Amino acid sequence: MIRLPFLFTTGSFVVAGGLAVLTAGFLAVAMERRSVEAVEAALEDGGMDWAEVSADGLRVYLTGTAPSEASAFRAASRVGAILDADRVINQLQVARRDAAEPPRFSVDVLRTSAGIQVIGLVPAASGVSPISDAIAAIENGGEIANLVETADFPAPETWDAALDYGLRALQDLPRSKVTIYADRVEVQAISESAEQRARFISSLERNQPQGVAVILDISAPRPVITPFALRFVIDGDGARFETCTADTLEAGNRITAAAAVAGAEGALTCDIGLGVPSPQWADAVAVAIAAVRELGAGTVAFSDADVTLIAVEGTEQDDFDRVIGELDAALPDVFSLSGVMPDPPPDQTGASGPARFIATLSDDGRLRLRGRLPEGPVGRSVESYARAVFGAAQTDIATRTVSDLPEGWSVRAMAGLEALSRLNDGTMTLEPETLVLSGRTGDPDGASSLTRFLGEELGQAAAFQLNVSYVEALDPVASLPTPEECVARIQAIQADTKIIFEPGSVEITGSAGDILDSIAEVLPDCRHVRMEISGHTDSQGREEMNLNLSQTRADAVLNGLLARNVLVSNLTAQGYGESQPIASNETEDGREQNRRIEFRLLSAASDETDLAEGALLEGETSAEDAAGGAGTVPVLRPVPRPESVVEAGAAAAAEED
Repeated sequence: MIRLPFLFTTGSFVVAGGLAVLTAGFLAVAMERRSVEAVEAALEDGGMDWAEVSADGLRVYLTGTAPSEASAFRAASRVGAILDADRVINQLQVARRDAAEPPRFSVDVLRTSAGIQVIGLVPAASGVSPISDAIAAIENGGEIANLVETADFPAPETWDAALDYGLRALQDLPRSKVTIYADRVEVQAISESAEQRARFISSLERNQPQGVAVILDISAPRPVITPFALRFVIDGDGARFETCTADTLEAGNRITAAAAVAGAEGALTCDIGLGVPSPQWADAVAVAIAAVRELGAGTVAFSDADVTLIAVEGTEQDDFDRVIGELDAALPDVFSLSGVMPDPPPDQTGASGPARFIATLSDDGRLRLRGRLPEGPVGRSVESYARAVFGAAQTDIATRTVSDLPEGWSVRAMAGLEALSRLNDGTMTLEPETLVLSGRTGDPDGASSLTRFLGEELGQAAAFQLNVSYVEALDPVASLPTPEECVARIQAIQADTKIIFEPGSVEITGSAGDILDSIAEVLPDCRHVRMEISGHTDSQGREEMNLNLSQTRADAVLNGLLARNVLVSNLTAQGYGESQPIASNETEDGREQNRRIEFRLLSAASDETDLAEGALLEGETSAEDAAGGAGTVPVLRPVPRPESVVEAGAAAAAEED
């Protein structure tokens, strides 16, 4: 009896312990599952689905192959933010990267009188020894700067053949640079003479390796030419060089091409040398040859930067002045030009004509100056004056400066240029005895005003001649459209689409804005025409409200034009409400036609009538009352609107719609 309670108590403890163990096991499994789920969700959100998560009790194992070290670090950091780091067993691996691509092997060798410098990257299998041994044999104990490195990659198939050829080329060339690649060898060298250059090229063209491109640039030293000279002639025997020099082969080709255009035939060559006075030598020679071709015959000679253009006997003085002026303008600044015109035979003295200065103004505003001007600051002042009057970009100057022009030449030239600027287009010709101005103008009084101007500037005793014609098409007033044409243009714009407003609004719509854009393009030519912008409505709504609505909309059109930078001093906005229908108000189509904006011409008579009616609407004195009074004419102006005209217009619009 005593043992029974003892057994019962012992059994209870055993059962309770078992239940505790089972509960602890279930809790551990639940915690393990929640940890795995939390970590998996975090990794999936981070785009790290390559990572795998498992748990063993309280420990969480992180496994998988990360694409990079950075990805593995981010995954571990994300897991560490959720679980205690002591619980995480990081077993991540990093994927191996692809093997690096082999580099491009190359060797640069520079050989000069001071020694040999070599730099490059070669395959480890070939090593540096072949290069060092070959260079040491070439230099024969001299200074060698060897900066060749190796890389442990397979040698390209043609590397050894290219290296062998490049080192052999280096042996034969005392002043050279050899660049060696697996597929190409570039050789640059300087020979002591043309004969030596030919021998070098012949030797290097033999035994070239298969599969390797060889590029040879062997140059012979250029002689120093002094003076750097050229002489080109066109005469009865044709066009030819008497001597030709150039600084480069390219410059020589440009010069011979210019000579061929001028008529030179056969094999044209220029000596290539050092000592050119300007890098623009070829440019200067080309324009000088073109100048001789323009004359038809003559000689151009260069001695360094001094250029001489020599005309042949019989050349017209005007032609010579024009060509030498154009050449002087085209030559680069470093070159100095002088012209030689043969003296005429004794029995033909003066046959070449007097000195002349010609200014030509085209109808697009461009000015061309040709002929003679005084030397020094006086002549330059005429050119500066022309640029100031006509614009530097619009002025083409190719004049010749001489020292024997008549007194007052520059003053007369500037007066002629000023007169020419008042024409649409024309020509001013200045000669020792007279000034001739011819051209076209849009000013009916142009000839008379130019006569007065030249008389004042040159003196009443001065000789000048005017051949100025009036062209009505150039007259800014005569070419303006008539008042009827202005209104017709605007009506044509409104023929397809009229100016409309949104229901209940006095604001201009987008389509109406496009119409105003088109009208704004017409109005600047019609500033001399007085027009009225008339606003009209249909008969729906009260008469007074319709009148205010039409006035507000007419004002909106006027303001819309003003916003488009149109001068509106010749325009009047007037609202007529429903008083002037053009269709029946009984139908929707008729009412649509009556709701409109019109532009109409205001003549002097209609001005007085319409505006007087406006005054009567305002309650002012009638025309009869005014006539019976002090004889004053009533003020003619549109009917003023009340302060709240916009609100009233909007209300009328709402009522109308």
